[in-house]
Amino acid sequence: MAIDVRPLCPRDSSECLVEIEQTIDMVLDIERSKRPRDNPIPRPLPREDLVCDMSKPYASDDACYPLDETQERIWSINEIFGRPIQGTCLGSSFDESESPQFCIHVPEDRPIYMTLGAEEPNPLSGDSRCFPVPASDGFDVGLPKQDPKILVPLPQPPLYAERSFTGHGQERGGVQALLTNPSPTSAIEFIYLESLPWFMKPYLHTLKVQISGQPTASSKVIKDTYYRPAVDRRRGTQLEIHLSVPAASTVTLTYDFDKAILRYTEYPPDANRGFDVAPAVIRLISSPSNTSSKPMYLRTTSLLLPLPTPDFSMPYNVIILTSTVMALAFGTIFNFLVRRFVGADEVEAFSLRMVVARYRGKATLLIERLKEKIWQRNQGKEKKEQ
Repeated sequence: MAIDVRPLCPRDSSECLVEIEQTIDMVLDIERSKRPRDNPIPRPLPREDLVCDMSKPYASDDACYPLDETQERIWSINEIFGRPIQGTCLGSSFDESESPQFCIHVPEDRPIYMTLGAEEPNPLSGDSRCFPVPASDGFDVGLPKQDPKILVPLPQPPLYAERSFTGHGQERGGVQALLTNPSPTSAIEFIYLESLPWFMKPYLHTLKVQISGQPTASSKVIKDTYYRPAVDRRRGTQLEIHLSVPAASTVTLTYDFDKAILRYTEYPPDANRGFDVAPAVIRLISSPSNTSSKPMYLRTTSLLLPLPTPDFSMPYNVIILTSTVMALAFGTIFNFLVRRFVGADEVEAFSLRMVVARYRGKATLLIERLKEKIWQRNQGKEKKEQ
């Protein structure tokens, strides 16, 4: 998901506007998306639902070699997302000519199921087929299960971008971006923008640009550079580079950075996972495939940055050690204050005869008590018999 904010200043008016565009790219597995409602736990299909390859020598009623489905699965917006499109944006106003549309890229010969009452303004107008979305009613579009004979051609992207981390260790690192121009005839110009968090401190003097296969100076590739340094815990680093990649070439953009050490209160609960770094934004300035006035944006994948992580178990070890020392000190002082100290001459002499006599007296007393209880019990029985 991306939110692009850009100013629009028309030539016939002095008042500028701010345009906000939200883009969401999603890759869905149709079978897995429909599973929570039909089959929440993956289970093998029953025997009657399997399509077996009967050309196998072991094919029989008991053995089945399943074949892959050649037809595409049936799906609709309601089945995948659990609800249809509920009207248009309430905070927007559209003219009749600019009403929001739902477009789907399918071959012309493929039928499409849609909500009752919805019509296709320009049927069979190419690979992109659009339908107007009603303002308040629900709108649903689905594709039936069929074997398409014609596939939608995939256009060649104007630029390939790949970004990754380089280096090792907990102190320093590097970023490497591979920018490939697939066009064999024309160069491409674009703006490469990186918004780095404040704990990534890049070194601008380490910025290097090299074209694969030839030692080209960076001045021929880099047209302009804008750099805004970070302020600790207030704002991140902004690096904006105007690049021009020749035809059928790959440009390698690299720079080094330092990793800052955070306060222990600034680490998330899963500190060892790392910190997310936002993807780089690429704005194409000139592209042979982009003939419209609307700018085209590309984004690289996000990165996961490992930072120096302290041992969060150390405070607990310190607490346990401190508590043990305090308990030992308190116990010793308490013993000195409470215990009674007497001289050696005041203690009675230890004698084995005295100990034996003491235990003999206790045993005799216990025997006498047992005899008394037995005599009382016998007296009670005699009274009952009389």
